[in-house]
Amino acid sequence: MSELQVLVQWIADLLSEYLYTGVFVAALIETIIPPIPTMAVFPTAGFIASQNGLSVAEAVLLGIVGGLGASIGSTVIYLIALKLGRTALLKYLNKVRISEKKLDRVEKWFEKYGDKAVLFGRMVPVFREMISVPAGLLKMSIKKFLLYTILGSCGWGVTMVLVGYFFGLTAFEMII
Repeated sequence: MSELQVLVQWIADLLSEYLYTGVFVAALIETIIPPIPTMAVFPTAGFIASQNGLSVAEAVLLGIVGGLGASIGSTVIYLIALKLGRTALLKYLNKVRISEKKLDRVEKWFEKYGDKAVLFGRMVPVFREMISVPAGLLKMSIKKFLLYTILGSCGWGVTMVLVGYFFGLTAFEMII
């Protein structure tokens, strides 16, 4: 079993034992720690919900709970970027091969599409977590950031939980 499969199994076990709390915690963690795939959390939670006989309304609530966990994780990233500032953040980003030139391009793009980027970016894997960085660096209003983050994260969470609920997709089937 690969490391990714072990991680996905741990998430599936967490969700199986503590469904609502599990999806909240797993979404929070997967947002802050990028190697954890978002697809390991929400569809698996939906699948487990369907197997446990939860109603569609309960599955929607499960997606919202997960979306709120992801929103808190995104807010942590936003606050780190806001507090550290560009210079300190560039030192870290250089370690993961993101240059100042790339960051400049992202910032210019964000200045043009910021609000929409935060809202719709929450629905794109990998981008979901990263969009918080330019939002924090460019000091996007916390009220706007929270509004768009919560709407986008909950929308994504509900959609992905329902994919797992109706189509019976688990994280194993989606990533293997």
